[in-house]
Amino acid sequence: MGSNEEPTYLYQSVTDSHSPPVVTSAEGMYFTLENGLKILDATCGAAVSAIGHGNEQVKEAVIRQVNTVAYCHPGFFSNSPALELADLLIDSTNGRLSRACILGSGSEAVEAAMKLAYQYFAEQTQGTTQRVNFIARRGSWHGCTIAALSVGDIKSRRTLFEPLLLKNVSKVSPCHPWREMRDGESVEEYVARLKDELEAEFQRLGPETVAAFILEPMVGTALGCVTAAPGYLRAVREVCDRHGALLIFDEIMCGLGRTGAQHAWQHDDVAPDIQTVGKVLGGGYGPVSAVLVNERVINALKRGSGSFAHGQTYQAQPLGCVAALATQRYIRENNLVENARRMGAYLGEQLKVHLGDHPLVGDVRGRGLFWGVELVRDKVSKVPLDPELGLAKRIRARGLEKGYEVCIFSATGAADGWKGDQFLIAPAFTVQKDDVDEIVRRVVRVMESVWKDVHAALAG
Repeated sequence: MGSNEEPTYLYQSVTDSHSPPVVTSAEGMYFTLENGLKILDATCGAAVSAIGHGNEQVKEAVIRQVNTVAYCHPGFFSNSPALELADLLIDSTNGRLSRACILGSGSEAVEAAMKLAYQYFAEQTQGTTQRVNFIARRGSWHGCTIAALSVGDIKSRRTLFEPLLLKNVSKVSPCHPWREMRDGESVEEYVARLKDELEAEFQRLGPETVAAFILEPMVGTALGCVTAAPGYLRAVREVCDRHGALLIFDEIMCGLGRTGAQHAWQHDDVAPDIQTVGKVLGGGYGPVSAVLVNERVINALKRGSGSFAHGQTYQAQPLGCVAALATQRYIRENNLVENARRMGAYLGEQLKVHLGDHPLVGDVRGRGLFWGVELVRDKVSKVPLDPELGLAKRIRARGLEKGYEVCIFSATGAADGWKGDQFLIAPAFTVQKDDVDEIVRRVVRVMESVWKDVHAALAG
């Protein structure tokens, strides 16, 4: 490419000045960039690279699969890695879910989950059903495709496409105690209020028209690692069961060990009817996701058409499946979910100790190796910072500069979908105490530097 030519690869930004740095290699918890910097990956990308980069066991498994069969059409053939991966995933739910559909990305999994929920009801009424409505939550994120974007709520990502989005989706409040619990309200009262709100939405739509309620048991990007309050998942399960609707848990970002449990719903022992998983599934070694389904839904298909009316070219693709299988086996063999729980507790403790009193920090929250820091202008009122400051983006950009060299996952919209800055820390499950200390040191250094930049503006 000549010096006067624009790059042909389409980034989110199409201007040269905003093109991201080029990674030339990755090993363990570090990226090496084209400019020579060695960046500590404190976020696993978007909570993806759970076993770090360059894992020999996974690489060898993928190479063996390439030498065996790289692709076969999922409508004509099955393949051993897909079958073994499905068995592993279902086994991890201790029998609460019974089938797995292997796909390519989180957005695809959410689309498939919504289609499956609708088909579940259509199968019972000879192909048509009035259960066409989906209830989702404000302050959520489910993916970039049209249906996934429709049930999600990051305003900066969906507003442009509003004319294209589904009209059969409505939203209720998230479970976000730090921002939305009222003064003097107990956790039990707060959960009861959210349960009543969901019930009211069922009644507004007509309970017989609702196919499913979809939510993240632990919200990642949109709100910054918000964990469901005790009793909340059981409360929404009860509402869905009362009205015969399905419950879909989106665990693309928070699942498969990220929270310190194999599945985030296992903390509350409340299983969904349909679950999506991704990110940690393939650990970054292959594009892969899955939809897990309980026996109730499967039995409806068995009594009806006998199949899920869905198919994609790269469904159950052998390379993605073997990458996921090897990743999950490595996690099991090395007891890394337990390590995520232990090191996650230490990470949260250190973030609170070193950032809890920072002038910009409103809340430090999380579970397992999934922690968020929400930034505010005022700690008491929780008023967000002016979006014009671009604080979250500043933090991410500063982390990639010489002298800081840490990858921080920045996001916005934590307060109302538009306003609010937050960042996420989600290191590999292989992380050890010294790694946690180094991550926190670098993040604190970034925060101190950015605070110097914006202090004068905030004082004015």
